[in-house]
Amino acid sequence: MRPGVALSHGVVVTGGRPNALQAVLASSRKITLIAVVGTLVGSAALLVYEVFVIGEAVLETILRGSLSPKVAKVLAVRLIEALDVFLIAIVAQIIGLGLYVLFIDDTRPLPAWLKISNLDDLKSQLVRSVIAVLAVLFMREAVTWDGQRDLLGFGVALASPCSRCT
Repeated sequence: MRPGVALSHGVVVTGGRPNALQAVLASSRKITLIAVVGTLVGSAALLVYEVFVIGEAVLETILRGSLSPKVAKVLAVRLIEALDVFLIAIVAQIIGLGLYVLFIDDTRPLPAWLKISNLDDLKSQLVRSVIAVLAVLFMREAVTWDGQRDLLGFGVALASPCSRCT
């Protein structure tokens, strides 16, 4: 009997030939490919969709033919909302890439700023990204603030969970 048979991703079977269960367990990490493809497709769909939304906003502004602070503010708010969606799409892309590297191919090079060696690293990326999305959400509310709503309370409500995550 051989002392050990290496399967994949560091799984070693001792005592001879791997049985069917061990082979299935060793390859089960590839099921994560469903999540990887889903998040990357969702990310790409959001990015493309939001490009069209921005194009529509700019086209509407041009067709109005009116240049005023009010029109500029409406365009700015729509751009801020688009940034929010772009950030969410980028978070989905980071999650998809991270899952791919963690479960499918750990030799895949990532950008220098994206260091993911375990699920905690991926979770940290997600938390930082969610904080950025919440900051954009607050910025959108601040830009559209009419003096009636409680902007301070809203800001505190957004900041509270963020302070616990950092």
